[in-house]
Amino acid sequence: MLTVGSSAPDFELVDHNLQKVKLSSLKGKVVLAFYPGAFTGVCTKEMCTFRDMMAKFNELNATVLGISVDTPFANKAFAEHNGIEFPLLSDFGGEVAKQYGGVHTDFAGVPKYTAAKRAVFIVEDGKVTYAWVSEDPGKEPPYEEIVKALEQG
Repeated sequence: MLTVGSSAPDFELVDHNLQKVKLSSLKGKVVLAFYPGAFTGVCTKEMCTFRDMMAKFNELNATVLGISVDTPFANKAFAEHNGIEFPLLSDFGGEVAKQYGGVHTDFAGVPKYTAAKRAVFIVEDGKVTYAWVSEDPGKEPPYEEIVKALEQG
């Protein structure tokens, strides 16, 4: 798991519109919000909270990326259903999640189903400036703490 001060592993994933997004090509502060699965209760609440906070993130010049192991097609339906306009990236296979906050294996009791742990990282200039990871997939991230970290960064 990455901690504050760690180098952020670069990655390139496709978003819900099948567009490639490469972390190192983004400038400024980037909020990486890993979530276990589209259309699940807590994940829907989390991504909708980030959606509702976009004015604040824009004010702080922060880019938000949601990341799950879901397919880009599931993420697209999830984004459209919930009015989410920031990119939802498909980490199909969980390789990026493994490099950041980790994964749950046999998630929700489903054999061989791997899901990203709920985690939030702020990356700026290739460095992790904020890290939060939960072992409990039912726990939402500390939204105000994330905003404070962006304000201080």
